[in-house]
Amino acid sequence: MGKTVYMPDSTLSRKSHISSMAQYLDMYKSSIDTPEEFWGDIAKQFHWETPASPNKFFSYNFDITKGPIHIKWMEGATTNICYNLLDRNVKSGLGDKIAFYWEGNDPDDYSRLTYRKLLEEVCRFANVLKSKGVTKGDRVAIYMPMILEVIIAILACSRIGAVHTIVFAGFSADSFAERMLDSKCKVVVTTDGVWRGQKLLCLKEICDSALERCKKLGHEVETCIVIEHLPRLSASQNRNGITEENGDISPEKRNAFGSKIPWTEGRDVWWHEEMEDASTSCYPVWVGAEDPLFMLYTSGSTGKPKGVLHTTAGYLLYAASTFKYVFDYRPGDVYWCTADVGWITGHTYVVYGPLANGATSVLFEGTPFHPDNDRYWLIVDKYRVNQFYTAPTALRALMKFGDEPVKKHSLSTLQVLGSVGEPINPEAWHWYYKIIGHEKCSIVDTFWQTETGGHVITPLPGCTPMKPGSATLPFFGVLPVLLDENGKEILGPGEGYLVFRRPWPGIMRTLFANHERFETTYFKKFPGYYCTGDGAHRDEDGYLWVTGRVDDMLNVSGHLLSTAEVESTLSAHPSIAEAAVVSQAHPIKGECLYCFVTPNEDVEFSEKLTDELKRKVREKIGPFATPEVIQHAPGLPKTRSGKIMRRILRKVAQNDRDIGDISTLADEGIIEILFQNRIEIKA
Repeated sequence: MGKTVYMPDSTLSRKSHISSMAQYLDMYKSSIDTPEEFWGDIAKQFHWETPASPNKFFSYNFDITKGPIHIKWMEGATTNICYNLLDRNVKSGLGDKIAFYWEGNDPDDYSRLTYRKLLEEVCRFANVLKSKGVTKGDRVAIYMPMILEVIIAILACSRIGAVHTIVFAGFSADSFAERMLDSKCKVVVTTDGVWRGQKLLCLKEICDSALERCKKLGHEVETCIVIEHLPRLSASQNRNGITEENGDISPEKRNAFGSKIPWTEGRDVWWHEEMEDASTSCYPVWVGAEDPLFMLYTSGSTGKPKGVLHTTAGYLLYAASTFKYVFDYRPGDVYWCTADVGWITGHTYVVYGPLANGATSVLFEGTPFHPDNDRYWLIVDKYRVNQFYTAPTALRALMKFGDEPVKKHSLSTLQVLGSVGEPINPEAWHWYYKIIGHEKCSIVDTFWQTETGGHVITPLPGCTPMKPGSATLPFFGVLPVLLDENGKEILGPGEGYLVFRRPWPGIMRTLFANHERFETTYFKKFPGYYCTGDGAHRDEDGYLWVTGRVDDMLNVSGHLLSTAEVESTLSAHPSIAEAAVVSQAHPIKGECLYCFVTPNEDVEFSEKLTDELKRKVREKIGPFATPEVIQHAPGLPKTRSGKIMRRILRKVAQNDRDIGDISTLADEGIIEILFQNRIEIKA
């Protein structure tokens, strides 16, 4: 598995924070043997209103048989994360440095924000929140697109000790309501709407439906703060017959497209009106190291979302250090993570990690295909981006258009290319390395989860020899272990459950209001270990290859197969742009492989291609892995963040049209096409 090794570019090695494997191994050993000293040195970079108790810097229990699971870092310390991200940087002379370049949905819509201006705006909105009765520990729900105000709202919460819970602005009203109900949020922050490519999303309407559902179920949100993001009618305009004299609603309650913006007097307020007289000074609320910072809901096997809770001090240390070392960020660099803030990647590597390092980042509202499919590369050149972090799904989608859209742009400033969200298949890795990075960039294929808070297995630029498709080696303080089904440790090369022996500072502390579910989900299966739910293979060099969710494994005629491995094999065919594999019941084999493939634009789907793909799987994995069905998929069902919704593919394979909530789908029309192309399984 993965015999080809790519060495980091020598020019990058000379300037890297960690420039050799010897240095990495020395630092890693220190982080494992003396974690208090290792993380204590990193903590010295930041402001602590009260220092941590030396004898209580680090304590935990991972063994559910020995009592309640607990994790604590820097107990006794008090700080404020917003102060460390903004005030500290302004006082260090970075006030006039750009914190964020903002690039809107359309290329002619852009802005920027310095650290000093960001601090002022954060203080103003923190004062707005306080005027609405928000105090330390209160939850604030944020349902917003990728605009500068979302950064301001996040940091304003942290400045006053409020707990933010961001809900991706693509979730349905029911999904949003479920999260607001669970968190018992006091205030909601949203926008009137947003354009995603050529599609208009009316977020305030969705938000209102969610708020109404909450009210019916017994929780009434006190305040809804609305950002005016869409253009607005002036009194003199008359579009769709609307004038100020219509009388049913004032012009400021309509957007420029003539649509009413739903409004509840006494609850709904405009952001710009509230901010107008708010003070630009707001003293930070000092909070304890283990006080909650944010909650982020992630999917649960029971169907009920889990409110993953992260706390303050440990998360700050981990976000800051992983950003610095994994992206090899240096002062003067420009960094761009394409993730939405509604996901953990956006929390750690759009907001907290970069700002903790005084970085300059790009914040992008749009899609990689609008107005043309070279939008990413246009932005890289426009802002002279040095570190670029995106998902394999986005890369594979862009690969479909060939190399020409990329070659129109220089991309000469790129130094580090990051991958996140799922294991990257070697074909996408090679395209990323050769076409985007011109064979001179380090690729950091990062493995982590909402629950881990930051990267846990990852290469380091200029240091780690790279193997396409492997997340490689653990980050500092992380002790990965492979276990078999019986909980026995697998030593040396082999495949098993990926677990961790002890915590690092950024790991989640609990599930909001449900510590029992936290213990059951992550610690019950293998007492003494945090269970990721993923499988992994360790090769002869000790490199880890994440094989995907254990529940994405299937048993075909007694053989355990990883769907990710089959997907990678199918995608390796030169005619295939993307593939997704699910399991399907089979009357003889028990389970079989049902595969969806998207050919490149100029390729005809044919029986000949199907035969070639089956042969490739037989050759790469073995005859037992031969797909039962290979279905033509002109596109795959994806969320607006680019994640494939495999549960929909399972429904297609089963010919079950009860597909549930599809509000987060980027293109709902693809579902009917997939059902029409469905192939019946024959015994």
